[in-house]
Amino acid sequence: MAQPSQPSSTSAERRSRRFPFISPVEATWQEADGKIYREAGQATEVNAHGGLLEMKNYPAAAKQIELTNLLSHESSQARVVGARRNGEGRVLGVAVELLRPSDTFWGVNFQLKKTCADLVNLEYDMRYGPIDPRILSEFRDAVDHVRKTSWAVQEWQERKSQHHDAQAVLPLLTAERIRRATQLCDAIIAGSAAHEITRENVGIDEFFAVVERLHQTLIDLFRDRERLTKSNARLPSEALPRNST
Repeated sequence: MAQPSQPSSTSAERRSRRFPFISPVEATWQEADGKIYREAGQATEVNAHGGLLEMKNYPAAAKQIELTNLLSHESSQARVVGARRNGEGRVLGVAVELLRPSDTFWGVNFQLKKTCADLVNLEYDMRYGPIDPRILSEFRDAVDHVRKTSWAVQEWQERKSQHHDAQAVLPLLTAERIRRATQLCDAIIAGSAAHEITRENVGIDEFFAVVERLHQTLIDLFRDRERLTKSNARLPSEALPRNST
């Protein structure tokens, strides 16, 4: 099978930033002898215009292929524009260009990565505008929360696609929720001390009721933990679990 040539620097390859990414794909193409090839692989760097594919066998440069996203089962026509090689000349992957650029072909994970990158760039641009530092700080914290939550979504989908335990992601979401709630509560305390929060603020009654319920929930949680600790302390030493040596 013909080996793809080294890629040239085309405008299509530089139109938008590529994102580190793993998406299972299948490429189908026809060689000059009429034989149909169907090769499974993965996309590792993508943008709306194309990406880098890693497969066992590769089509030749300029070959038109049908590319299928194995998660969404969406198909798109693409063209091989070149190859990436290591220092010994071994092909590490081929760059492909979608004939019709698409923000959705690579799936939700790509859209999350792109959106998060856009938000970070927006936050960077806002630093040099006439914006109150408090508003900028609030925006930065919110973007950070979105990034961490979207990472958990990406990790969930990648684990599911690789048949790994996706449930392991849930404790990470809980930890991020607690971190963000703590951050918001600290900000509200600071705002109250600065007299920016008053009894007249919209939603303050509902917030107070939620805080009371949360406070009682945490009291029960720590009381249960203390009760368990005391119960273990009263057990005879031989009844306690021993560390294996």
